[in-house]
Amino acid sequence: MEKMKRAERMVAITQLLMQKPNVLTPLTFFAEQFQTAKSTISEDLMAVKGSLLLSGHGHLETISGAAGGVRYIPEISNQEATQVLDRLAERLNEKERILAGGFLYMTDLLFDPSVLRPLGLIFAGAFRDKKPDVVVTIETKGIPLALVTAEALGLPMVVIRSGNKVTEGSSVSINYVSGSSRRIQTMSLSRRALEPQKRVLIIDDFMKAGGTALGIKNLMKEFEADVVGIGILVEAQLNNEPKLVEGYLSLLQLKELDPYSGKASVVPIACFF
Repeated sequence: MEKMKRAERMVAITQLLMQKPNVLTPLTFFAEQFQTAKSTISEDLMAVKGSLLLSGHGHLETISGAAGGVRYIPEISNQEATQVLDRLAERLNEKERILAGGFLYMTDLLFDPSVLRPLGLIFAGAFRDKKPDVVVTIETKGIPLALVTAEALGLPMVVIRSGNKVTEGSSVSINYVSGSSRRIQTMSLSRRALEPQKRVLIIDDFMKAGGTALGIKNLMKEFEADVVGIGILVEAQLNNEPKLVEGYLSLLQLKELDPYSGKASVVPIACFF
């Protein structure tokens, strides 16, 4: 590789770190990559660290010793997170999103990477201190949100199925009562998907009464897992009905949904930050 100037090298180092969030990279890798002494790389990394802190886009974690290196931890600033949730609430309040039967259309947003990535960073920042081992969700619309959260945390993701799938092998299944429809449904998880006694973070896109979240918690007991957090994108608060689970974190609240007037009221959680 042609010898780089310091500014060019710092940009390249930043790009390499951001391409592999939460991955420990030894200093020798950068020294060999840029044909530069490790002492010079250390100085570059200190400058990159300061730049990331000022921008609010994360921080560098340094591990000393022979097996050490540097790890990029992606983050989002409170100001940017507030703007993200405000914009998302505005889009969800659009009149054309109200469907017949009193449902709110969210699918297009839940599969838009530009919308999801900052949401994953928000959830990661909220639950990183809980030190989860795995992110768990239930199919299907919660999968993209759980995936970006898992990526931001550097963790694997596990998907619970609605019903049994022969391609999953031996599975654990439970029946649960849907909090919204009050119908008995089935969820299952392959025994190979989740090792016992893991610390689990549950991520889902929507909660009405909390029946699905409660079902997931009960399923996790079958794997002797410890649920350390529950993250919900939108929580319905339409009739002040009590939720079946406690201790969850929601980013947005649906406070009003009137299909006759075409009015919806989705607001960010004021006390989140």
